[in-house]
Amino acid sequence: MAEESQVAAHGEDAEHTGLRRNLGFRDLVVYGLLFIAPMAPVGVFGTLDAKSGGAVALVYVVATVAMAFTAFSYAQMVRVAPQAGSVFTYARKGLGEGPGFIAGWMAMLDYLLIPAVAYLFAGIAMEALVPEVDRWVWTGIAVVVTTLLNLWGVRAAARVGFAVLAMEIVVLLVFVVSAIVALAQDGARRDWWSPLTGDASFSLTAVIGAVSVAVLSYLGFDAIASFAEEVTGGSAKVARALLFCLALAGVLFIAQTWLVSLLEPVSSAELAADPGKQGSAFYDAVESAVGGWLHDLVAVSKAIGAAFAALAGQAAGSRLLFAMGRERRLPHVLARTDSGVPRVALLVSATVTMIAAVWAARRDDGLDHLVSVVDVGALTAFVLLHASVVGWFVVQRAEGPPHWLRHVLLPVVGAAILIAVIVEASVAAQVVGVVWLGVGLIVLAVQGTTRTPAGR
Repeated sequence: MAEESQVAAHGEDAEHTGLRRNLGFRDLVVYGLLFIAPMAPVGVFGTLDAKSGGAVALVYVVATVAMAFTAFSYAQMVRVAPQAGSVFTYARKGLGEGPGFIAGWMAMLDYLLIPAVAYLFAGIAMEALVPEVDRWVWTGIAVVVTTLLNLWGVRAAARVGFAVLAMEIVVLLVFVVSAIVALAQDGARRDWWSPLTGDASFSLTAVIGAVSVAVLSYLGFDAIASFAEEVTGGSAKVARALLFCLALAGVLFIAQTWLVSLLEPVSSAELAADPGKQGSAFYDAVESAVGGWLHDLVAVSKAIGAAFAALAGQAAGSRLLFAMGRERRLPHVLARTDSGVPRVALLVSATVTMIAAVWAARRDDGLDHLVSVVDVGALTAFVLLHASVVGWFVVQRAEGPPHWLRHVLLPVVGAAILIAVIVEASVAAQVVGVVWLGVGLIVLAVQGTTRTPAGR
């Protein structure tokens, strides 16, 4: 009954603001996998290899487990509040207006920067194919094309995205088969268990530190919750899509990073000493072990796939801006829609993303800077998500006696894991997170904690 009343109430909101319920389970999975990207490790493999001492597969095992707790908390809260806004909405429900704003504010940092990383990956991949054109030009082109698709509408973008996703999966299968053949013929260049143990000495601290970057590969799964007001069939469909996307992504990431680690011709120490080689480490390993044809195929797939990952991220980010604008926590103009599309929020998101992506593309160390700071906001928002589960089900007891496993143990463990990852994150990431949080607290103090939209 609680969910039905929430759906009914916010169905009225959706009708008022112009959002339309026209997405099915397949569309949610497409958006989730597009944002995650089946070959997401391609862009960050070199960085993770250098940071973890070669234990990249273990990094993804730990990251998958960490994100599983977060996915479960999302599945709990999307039933409570099946609305646009994701963690912003859930924290408002479970913790109150102030924490809700901070959760949305911290998530906003990443929803604006994660697409920038994806666009940069697209630019790097295209530059590998056409080195005569600078990567920042390709990056800018990717922003423009995908923004136009998003302005066309969520359903149309999902249709195009399905074809792109199918292409990515085919290329991933080609890579897996080719890597297995190369390993069978020529053997591994590192120890077979090094993806779990490292290629030199093992360091748990280094692995945990690398998890803060690897989490970037998973952040698309939570974007599914941003489309809760646009899905047919209720919140159970959103919860299933969240869990399905995370599980599938974990399997794909662990498998491909294990294989490419065995093909990697240089050590993790060499990559750590030369950050300029980290962005192309995956491509270089594929080319040296299999051949230029697979290098080009993976590069094309990554260029297209990364651009469409950014498309999904841009769409999700615009829904967060839309929801915060609707609640008048950001300028209300962001809640304006046109034919079911939050075009103002989309254009604001695209502009910020374009600036960040092109800036990073014009610097040799741009990728390292961007990936090192991009996920601290999401990790902080995820901690507040876990707290909101406890707040709603245990503190408020809004739905009767709580279930101690689902509503206490799992969210508390999930929050503890994320806090550990934040502590081990880079100093730059921590500084950016603290500064962004400080600005958010100032905005909150100016607004007050009880602001509600006009007419409510």
